[in-house]
Amino acid sequence: MPVVHVIDDDDAVRESLALLMEAAGLTAHAYACAEDFLDAVERAAPGCVITDVRMPDMSGIDLLHRLSDRLDQFPVIVLTGEADVPMAVEALKGGALDLIEKPYAAGAILAAVTGALRQLETRRERTSRRAESSQRLAALSAREREVLQGLLAGNSNKEIARDLAISPRTVEAYRANLMMKMGAESLSELVRMSLDAEGSE
Repeated sequence: MPVVHVIDDDDAVRESLALLMEAAGLTAHAYACAEDFLDAVERAAPGCVITDVRMPDMSGIDLLHRLSDRLDQFPVIVLTGEADVPMAVEALKGGALDLIEKPYAAGAILAAVTGALRQLETRRERTSRRAESSQRLAALSAREREVLQGLLAGNSNKEIARDLAISPRTVEAYRANLMMKMGAESLSELVRMSLDAEGSE
């Protein structure tokens, strides 16, 4: 289930946000301060973070800095009062995905959360795809890898055959094998999978 982490030192705001998320079919975890969330972040399920920008002790800006290497797991939406706009701009520069001004409309904040969770799911799918492509690439033989490198360089079967000192028919056989091992149905898909695998290394 998608998770929304709500961080606000105002009890009423925190509770109303959590109820809004749950009414929309989302799981909400509420925290009274940024420190409480950071204490739990190692065990927390990846999800969207909604945080007030101005809080005692640790502000939303400070939280963003602390989460800088985890923003792909915890996209942040910042809540800001009118007087905090300069601080909110700083939050966007620091990696916040969106900012919502108070008093916020339920529709606006739900739209922002939906966008953040969609982005999170896209990243998760991309990571999974890269890992699978990398695993399949590792299963290729040395010669199949050489043929693949030739294909990625845009070379024809004849050119690959000449470079590897083998026959074009042998190149065709290796090409068919590596397409099967990679699970690619076309050359363009094979190229995409190879690029995905490189991105995971």
